[in-house]
Amino acid sequence: MNREDLADLGAFMAVADERSFTRAAAKLGTSQSALSHTIRRLETKLGVRLLTRTTRNVAPTEAGEKLIGTLGPAFDSIEAQIASIGELREKPAGSLRITASEHAATTVLWPVLRQLLPNYPDIHVELSIDSSLTDIVTGRFDAGVRLGEAVAKDMIAVRISPDLRMAIVGSPAYFDAHPAPRTPQELAGHQCINLRQLTSGGFYAWELEKDGRELRVRVDGALAFNNVPMIVRAAEAGFGLGFVMEDQVAAQLADRRLVRVLEDWCPPFAGYHLYYPSRRQSSAAFTLLVEALRFRRTQR
Repeated sequence: MNREDLADLGAFMAVADERSFTRAAAKLGTSQSALSHTIRRLETKLGVRLLTRTTRNVAPTEAGEKLIGTLGPAFDSIEAQIASIGELREKPAGSLRITASEHAATTVLWPVLRQLLPNYPDIHVELSIDSSLTDIVTGRFDAGVRLGEAVAKDMIAVRISPDLRMAIVGSPAYFDAHPAPRTPQELAGHQCINLRQLTSGGFYAWELEKDGRELRVRVDGALAFNNVPMIVRAAEAGFGLGFVMEDQVAAQLADRRLVRVLEDWCPPFAGYHLYYPSRRQSSAAFTLLVEALRFRRTQR
């Protein structure tokens, strides 16, 4: 492979990553026409179309997706090796891309980043807020943050939060009109606020557990959201019961804007973990972030 081939493959990966010739050209510091010529040359050399172009977007073809799957890990390794050179500098530097849910980003990542980054101005972090189980290799992320039980077995996982708990909550006004459920089965007689899952498109089944007995309860009600803060607002307004992270309603429980039920069916579970491919060559910046995020049992 000569240097021109490597440059052409890099140009293809930039277009595939940006899904746009305009943005990829700006990223590479070249013109859109020159970039289009490079991609056509690569497609001619390989004898297959790699990208489908429309007036609105650019998407990889099946052959393009296959090439991305092959090139992605190789390019990631090259980038990591280049980034590792930063270890020779006085301070860590480089760009890090992380995907995380909104809850993980606001409660775990941001508190650490706001303390860390002012001391390391050469580190740049991009957070992609996404509740789905993103493929960090295909998406070219350095790492992802998910609950421990959702991390793939072939990834390195570093715990970054304490155990978490769910809470079933409703407003005092709601319970004035409806007797509090004493068993999970009694949830069928209540107005419950559903959470639409972005990954599957279906409603989230409430996961309950007591004395080793696990239940997945399908609930029903007049309202559904794909956003947890809206579920909390609706529960406060008396529209029904919500099933949310305990810390998301701590203030409301403390001042009795919300009341908790079936607490004994909501045991603690493994908290958030930072995960990344085992083959990843860690840069100084990435290692610094991992250590800053690492959860230690002495933490409160």
